[in-house]
Amino acid sequence: MIEIRNLTKIYDGTAAVDDVSLTVEKGQIAALVGTSGSGKTTLLRMINRLVEPTHGQVLIDGEDTQDIAPHLLRRRIGYAIQGHGLFPHHSVARNIGTVPKLLGWKPEAIRARVDELLELFQLDPAAFRDRMPQELSGGQQQRVGVARALAARPDLLLMDEPFGALDPVIRAKAQHDLRDIQRQLGTTLILVTHDMEEAVTLGDRIAVMDKGRLVQYAPPAEVLTAPATPFVRDLVGQAERPFRLLSLTPASAVARAGQADGAPIPRTASLRDALAECLWSGRDAVPVEGGGIVTLAALRAEAAPTARAAE
Repeated sequence: MIEIRNLTKIYDGTAAVDDVSLTVEKGQIAALVGTSGSGKTTLLRMINRLVEPTHGQVLIDGEDTQDIAPHLLRRRIGYAIQGHGLFPHHSVARNIGTVPKLLGWKPEAIRARVDELLELFQLDPAAFRDRMPQELSGGQQQRVGVARALAARPDLLLMDEPFGALDPVIRAKAQHDLRDIQRQLGTTLILVTHDMEEAVTLGDRIAVMDKGRLVQYAPPAEVLTAPATPFVRDLVGQAERPFRLLSLTPASAVARAGQADGAPIPRTASLRDALAECLWSGRDAVPVEGGGIVTLAALRAEAAPTARAAE
């Protein structure tokens, strides 16, 4: 569990982060979102002491991070940034094994962990272990960057705009993969993003920052349906709100008996995915794996209450 208590950072008399308190439960994803200059990256960097707080505390499983030497603290916390930050003259294996080597792991243990992570990220170890970063695509580089952050099995992973440099299609796949891997490993994750879509897709809770202050910290559905301030309402986007809410509900939740043409969508697909499939194919209903269908009428009914609330 991560506890942030009254965390403040002042530069030249101005608070970049102003008295922020929040808790991230073990195994959850918290998405920090806000406009440029809102303090979200400064807040993230105070957790691993890349930025030293002016006031306040960060506790990891009850231990104050000020009681841990910064270099030792950072070895316990995974950190992934936009553009992956790989060492260009090191192989994929050497990049991933950086922190385990610093921690004194044996070479055979490092090699086994590298191969385990490559397989987890769907990169064949035999094909990718010895490649150099410039030989990888952007999406592959980003996966290696996240694998490196997870190499020493940290309980906490910090990510700062990790997918910002990826094109939309690769970005969506990277988000999906990250969510699946995070669920498998049970890693607590704090993610900075400027993209509300990404925050809704990934976050168990969303922390909205405005001018250095935390203005709302709640599950995605609450942020979408009950924005705490006009700033949050504008950030969510009134027109987009119904569609973002659809992304939080699996298709299986509204599936009913019936038959429909075409390939079935996964039961874990969202209602937004089902709506996109209906509109793209021109169908009034799509089948769901395991039985049942989702109709366009049902999707419109699900979106209607939020659409009216946004008016």
